Amino acid sequence: MGVHGHLTFFLLLSLRAPGTFVRAAALPDLPRVVALSEDAAPGTLVAKVTVSCSNASGSPNVTLRDIEPGHPFNPVAVSADPAAAATFQAEVTLRAGAELDAHRVNQYTLTLRAACPSEEEVEERLFVRVTMGQALRCDVPFASAEGDAVWVLADVAPRTPLYAVLLQPLGGLTFRLRNHNTPLTLTRHGLVLAPASGFNRSKDAQTFRLEIEVMDRHGHNCSGTVRVEVLPSPRPRVTFLEPQRAVTVPEGTGPLEAITQVHASGDNVRYAILAPTAPALFTIDEVTGNIRSTRQLEVAHARLLVRAYNALHPADHDTATLNVTVQGTERRAPSCIPAISVSQVPETVSPGSTLVTLRCTDPTSTGGNLHYALEGPLASRSRFRMEGPQLQVNTTLDYDSEAVATMGFQFTATIVVSAGGQPLRSTRVPVLVTVTPVNEFTPACPNGATFTVLETAAFGSAVGRVAGTDGDYPLNSLEYSLEGNPGPTQPFSIDTHTGEIRVVGPLDFQRQKSYRLTVRLTDTRNDLDPAKRRSRLCDVAVHVQPVLDQAPVCIPEVQELRITAGLGSRQPVTRLACQGSPDGVTLSYAIAGGNEDGRFRLEGNTLFYLPDDLPEPRTFVLLVEVWSSPGVPRRSTVVALVVHVTPRSTPVPPSTTTRRTTLQKEPLVVTLTEASWDPPAWFVAVLTVSGALLLAALGCVARSLLCSNRDPGKPLLGKSSRDVVEQKGGEEEPGHPHTGSPGQFDGRAQDPRTGRDYLFSSVTGARRWI
Repeated sequence: MGVHGHLTFFLLLSLRAPGTFVRAAALPDLPRVVALSEDAAPGTLVAKVTVSCSNASGSPNVTLRDIEPGHPFNPVAVSADPAAAATFQAEVTLRAGAELDAHRVNQYTLTLRAACPSEEEVEERLFVRVTMGQALRCDVPFASAEGDAVWVLADVAPRTPLYAVLLQPLGGLTFRLRNHNTPLTLTRHGLVLAPASGFNRSKDAQTFRLEIEVMDRHGHNCSGTVRVEVLPSPRPRVTFLEPQRAVTVPEGTGPLEAITQVHASGDNVRYAILAPTAPALFTIDEVTGNIRSTRQLEVAHARLLVRAYNALHPADHDTATLNVTVQGTERRAPSCIPAISVSQVPETVSPGSTLVTLRCTDPTSTGGNLHYALEGPLASRSRFRMEGPQLQVNTTLDYDSEAVATMGFQFTATIVVSAGGQPLRSTRVPVLVTVTPVNEFTPACPNGATFTVLETAAFGSAVGRVAGTDGDYPLNSLEYSLEGNPGPTQPFSIDTHTGEIRVVGPLDFQRQKSYRLTVRLTDTRNDLDPAKRRSRLCDVAVHVQPVLDQAPVCIPEVQELRITAGLGSRQPVTRLACQGSPDGVTLSYAIAGGNEDGRFRLEGNTLFYLPDDLPEPRTFVLLVEVWSSPGVPRRSTVVALVVHVTPRSTPVPPSTTTRRTTLQKEPLVVTLTEASWDPPAWFVAVLTVSGALLLAALGCVARSLLCSNRDPGKPLLGKSSRDVVEQKGGEEEPGHPHTGSPGQFDGRAQDPRTGRDYLFSSVTGARRWI
């Protein structure tokens, strides 16, 4: 668009009014032209436009039309005019980060679209003319002839901000330092920083003058001067009390042994060795100034140059010279065999036993003036002692204790062998003692190992757990086994690792009431030799608990009751009087039949009636099953209850009391017996093989008879009189099969009320339902 150009934006306004005619919103302030300086900050109000609607039912929608990317305007904000009900104010502002440049774009054409509720849209234009900004101006006294001044102490921390150039207007500025002969730093944000290494505290006073030029993005600039006055620090300077020292140490001084200590006065003093750097025979603690050797010293002379400095101001420092002389001597430390002692002893080793005997010699003397001492952790020094050159056991080494287990069953110590004279000469012999386990204890049986199991327990049911103990470490590390194999006489098994006993065969209280099991406890991992194991036999008693198989007895077994339906949620009808065997056994009750409508409920042995809208009197026949054991087979008794229910609105006889009558008929007792037999696996296998052999033998006998009696010219057998009768019977008319005489009973019967089928046996006289 050249140097001067313009951009066009569109803002559309629409307003619709309900009814048969449509009105349009009004923008009475548009079109018009507004001026905006290119120095305007983001958020500046560009123009405020009035929007008029025909009614105040809602706020109008004012938008910019055909907005191009990168435009400098925010979405139009609409607010209600408090002076007029149907008048609103639309504001156009500059968005964040907007930068206007009159040289690039000097005019923006905005098209506004306004739409009031239920009215037609209206469009008008707003022309924004961008004017040239004012010249850049710097603040006073920065821009004055003398410039601005700042005073700081010489001990200020490095790169501390000392001065900030404040400008009007702010944003989009570039700062440049005209004079470069200064240690100060000027950042791109106009901050003057202290030197990276701090000011030189050795000088009394220092002055730095900075000439700074500021330029904006339009090329406008201004300049000013800043004078930084550095004042002497009131804090003391770092100074060595002894600039030169001489130190003498004996030959053979070991690594990290103290040589000497240097000291300097001042604040935040730190120490460092400047020379020599190689070989590095000495090291210094930067905080305390302690100097130590880095290796065993030999005859030599070293000149150390040590620096002390302020940690916050490294320029404040001082230097001292340290002459170190290693004095030679012919006396050397004793030599010992072995140089390292590693031993392994059992936990049962007796106190006073010798673990190792050192053979030490002093190369500078033929006498035996050597001293032996034991150093190390308290646990090691309490269990071992030195008797001359012998390392002996001082107390028992119990492998099974928690203290020894915590240390990993190993003890470390150091034998210090020293010779007399000055300096003291010594040799150190490291010692490692490993304690090995010994199987000392026999497993112990638990007290009162007696368990009880139901005779109906299923295969794999848990009976109990044998909790054996063992005092050897690891504690109670046992394996369990049963003496003898599982079978009819021992229908149990035991878990090898947990000692849990489980059922693996059928139980019968009538056949055997209790079992005596022999459990072997064998310890594991308690000795260095895996073959050294201890075991113990424990007796375990398992009692078989019988399952009650007698049916409960209820008196009476048939009841006839009369009740009148009440208004409550439920009303009691009767309470069953039943007794199980033995006395006191818990009985269970359930309605087995006759409660199809769900009008009755059993809670324990009490029968409740649930009142509802019963239109007329009704009689219910309920069958209640009572049992006492959850075992198989389950023995139960059925009680018959005849309940006559009269609605509340139905006239009742003069006597309203509940009458309980025992019917004069034979009691109806139905005993349900479900027999089951679970033979052992070996019995099933033997029965199968025997049956197969029997069938094979019968087949061979029949084949032999047929072959020996067959005549080719005659039939195999002649017809007997019985065959004739059977043949005549087979010639009966189809559809009329042969039946027995009318008076003959075939053993089958059906309950006309419940529809249940019964089968009577002529041999046992018992009956069972199908």
